[in-house]
Amino acid sequence: MTRPFDRPAIARAAHGGGAAEALGALPEWDLTHLYPAMDSPVFTADVERAAVEARRFAELYRGKLSALAAREDASAALAEAVRAYEGLEDLVGKIMSYAGLVYSGDTTDPQRAKFYGDTQDKVTAISTELLFFGLELNRIDEALLAKAAAQAPLSHFKPWLEDLAKDKPHQLEDRIEELFHEKSVTGHGAWNRLFDETIASLRFKVGGDDLTLELTLNRLQDADGAVRKEAAEVLGTVFRQHLRTFGLITNTLAKDKEISDRWRKFEDVADSRHLANRVEREVVDALVAAVREAYPRLSHRYYKLKARWFGQEALDYWDRNAPLPKVEQRTIPWAEARDTVLSAYGDFSADMAGIARRFFDESWIDAPVRPGKAPGAFAHPTVPSAHPYVLLNYQGKPRDVMTLAHELGHGVHQVLAGPNGALMAPTPLTLAETASVFGEMLTFRKLLDETRDQRQRKAMLAAKVEDMINTVVRQIAFYSFERKVHEARRQGELTAENLCDLWLSVQSESLGPAIRLGPGYETFWAYIPHFIHSPFYVYAYAFGDCLVNSLYGVYQNSASGFQERYFALLSAGGTKHHSELLKPFGLDARDPAFWQIGLRMIEGLIIELEGME
Repeated sequence: MTRPFDRPAIARAAHGGGAAEALGALPEWDLTHLYPAMDSPVFTADVERAAVEARRFAELYRGKLSALAAREDASAALAEAVRAYEGLEDLVGKIMSYAGLVYSGDTTDPQRAKFYGDTQDKVTAISTELLFFGLELNRIDEALLAKAAAQAPLSHFKPWLEDLAKDKPHQLEDRIEELFHEKSVTGHGAWNRLFDETIASLRFKVGGDDLTLELTLNRLQDADGAVRKEAAEVLGTVFRQHLRTFGLITNTLAKDKEISDRWRKFEDVADSRHLANRVEREVVDALVAAVREAYPRLSHRYYKLKARWFGQEALDYWDRNAPLPKVEQRTIPWAEARDTVLSAYGDFSADMAGIARRFFDESWIDAPVRPGKAPGAFAHPTVPSAHPYVLLNYQGKPRDVMTLAHELGHGVHQVLAGPNGALMAPTPLTLAETASVFGEMLTFRKLLDETRDQRQRKAMLAAKVEDMINTVVRQIAFYSFERKVHEARRQGELTAENLCDLWLSVQSESLGPAIRLGPGYETFWAYIPHFIHSPFYVYAYAFGDCLVNSLYGVYQNSASGFQERYFALLSAGGTKHHSELLKPFGLDARDPAFWQIGLRMIEGLIIELEGME
């Protein structure tokens, strides 16, 4: 099943404003590329066809895979089964992708919510019929399966089979797996939906306006400090009014995960995420240790510098993402944002820009802010037989241009990985952020190189440093918060105040003494969607940012051949481990010293800013 790739939640919080008329015409996506409408006979027919074919597939193969592996023509017989399974995965993924995209367009619309819920129920029933397949493949005699996978045509699927085998120590008996799968709709799936619909329905009264979360978070980057303060205080007030709900959701999902982890014999609270990311625990631990050790020379140092720019010893938390004083703030029209990103991509590779241009030309982007629309931004890969879609909430600030560059990077990656098919196109999160962050870096560097005004250059460098801090330091702080929550939940239920205290402890450590965490900020954990939808997702952003910093250094020092190697990395999808993909660049994420390369790049930008005072 495919899923969207999000921007880091805290970075999204800084999305900016600009009058609607200054933005120009904003595109809306055309979901008829998937299905004509929610009530389309084509959609209904595909759901029915998927159900029939799933039952037929189960009747044909359930309990028979070991026998197929023992046949003389095992490679051909098993390959035929895997191809049929892949076709069903593509069909079911298309159905659920459409429902999810329709729902994200307005999560407060009862009709869309019902359509999404009903589709989820049907897809869960269909996928339950298919659940046996991976479980049985992992029970085939290893020698027999290896022999079959060494020969064509099954050898095509060898990377997927090897990847699947990594789940073997944690898989349960078939009936228990089916129960877990079916109960997910009324379990974590239902709590995820409650969170989404609660967040989308919140309204914040700021300056006499009733605003959605996205528009209120935008006010935190207003040039007027009084506006930022009011927005922050209103956010804290409204979050506190709903802490009982957010606390219950967090407690329930943490307990749900603990039950699953216990049954599957995962030792550490984050081990299931590491397995899904196909990354070793020690690699993540080394990343986390390196970033936490760097807090004083990165975030603490930068916020102390920024406070000095504002003539203060320390900044209030609502000023953390404030624009620099005495720097012109302008609204960037959509057409300019599009041209900026496509130009930056084109300077690197005409092929890369060509893929990105399709998103604009073929209506694969939904950009306007609308009531009820999912907040933030994401790129949804859908399935290889279709194409990705990008959701934005574009409001005309430089940060929004970077968000566009980020999501288009995901989109390019998804298009390039698509030919691997539904089973091998999906990329682990640790590498999934590579193209998105690289796209941002290309765009930033182009804009910086073209900027001659020193004040604007300083503002751009500061914005990039803040973005890197949000992507690296903040996301590791978020990971630390999640670890504390899930470890504490194993000892018993947490009150909302317990959660607030844990939040403040990691924020104080990561942001440092130059940020004052005043009353109200203790509730800001409540709106971060990654904690709800994808526990421990957040470290992938820091992984991706540090990795791209290293990759970009190779690119700057590479005379030729980088583009080809980079496209090979993206085109591999989920067929290779991160160590194999990074080897052609001379990089190894398993080396603890690797993380210092990316951290030193951030530190270097801060030093450059200090020299511009």
